[in-house]
Amino acid sequence: MPKSKRSKVVHMTQVSKKTRDQKEQLFKNIRDAVPEYQHVFVFSVDNMRNSHLKDVRRELSDCRIFFGKTKLMAKALGHDAADALAPGTEDLSKYLSGTVGLILTNRPAQEILDHLSTFAPPELRRLGVPTKMVKGKIVLGEESGEGEAYSVCKEGDILDSRQTRLLKLFNVCLSEFKVNVLAYWSSATGEVTEVNPSAMEE
Repeated sequence: MPKSKRSKVVHMTQVSKKTRDQKEQLFKNIRDAVPEYQHVFVFSVDNMRNSHLKDVRRELSDCRIFFGKTKLMAKALGHDAADALAPGTEDLSKYLSGTVGLILTNRPAQEILDHLSTFAPPELRRLGVPTKMVKGKIVLGEESGEGEAYSVCKEGDILDSRQTRLLKLFNVCLSEFKVNVLAYWSSATGEVTEVNPSAMEE
């Protein structure tokens, strides 16, 4: 029987699956990069947005950030002491599940922990709202401590795009983009240090 011209497979997505070559390249990149850095952080991402992740990459431009299949990243670091990339990296494998990635850095571990615990997209500042950080949380007000109140608009005002964006930010229940460090490995000690996510928020 001849093939029907009507029965065509229509793909609803433009994302193609990763090829074996791409997976092998990620594996090789991780294996090649780890010896060049002092620390390897495993981090999880809440409410992932690509634009926010680009901000993280920009701020940590001297670091390497890897996202990929967790099993592939775990295999690159090593599952046990025999196939570990460096002494202790196999202990990071247990943290590689869910939406996680790797940050490879030569910065001090505490600097990365402090930076990621206070990271938030600067959306409010971009829209002209005075904000400051208090214990890792964004609150209204100037850095000097003045100006606790901020009015977005008054009744009868014609709203511009900035004001409508602010109203959308305040009235809609937004998900907060967050990067949580789960654990990190240090080349100096060869040990994995577990980080309590609740301790980072304090």
